[in-house]
Amino acid sequence: MIVFNLQCKDGHGFEAWFKDAAAYDSQRRARKVACPVCGDTKVAKMPAAPRIAKGAAKAGGKEPGRAEGGKARTAEYLQAMEQLHRHVEENCDYVGDKFADEARKIHYGEVEERGIYGQATKEEAKELSDEGVPFAAIPRRRSKDA
Repeated sequence: MIVFNLQCKDGHGFEAWFKDAAAYDSQRRARKVACPVCGDTKVAKMPAAPRIAKGAAKAGGKEPGRAEGGKARTAEYLQAMEQLHRHVEENCDYVGDKFADEARKIHYGEVEERGIYGQATKEEAKELSDEGVPFAAIPRRRSKDA
């Protein structure tokens, strides 16, 4: 896995994970990489500092602070995802499993443009992508009882 720092044309910065650099290039060309703030699919990689090893690990075999840093980043990620879900729920219409149909109607001007969210199958998502209908998939919420 590789993480890239990305930015849309409006200057919104965000991170995205990909299998490899080729996967990023392919998804960007297919306009499948979208800004989580504004939905823009014209994104570019931003410079990032590489992780550089700083010599031998301390006694105990672990790099100091790494586990704590990972937990903090995970908590930060989960908080950001929760904010994203809240923003979508407060500002968009829930269309459930009719997402693909509604997205097409909006894209082709059959209904008034508005933000929507819901579910689509992998096949429906591929069809939307092939048609050039802009959309973004966001990870599902973690279960509260997990």
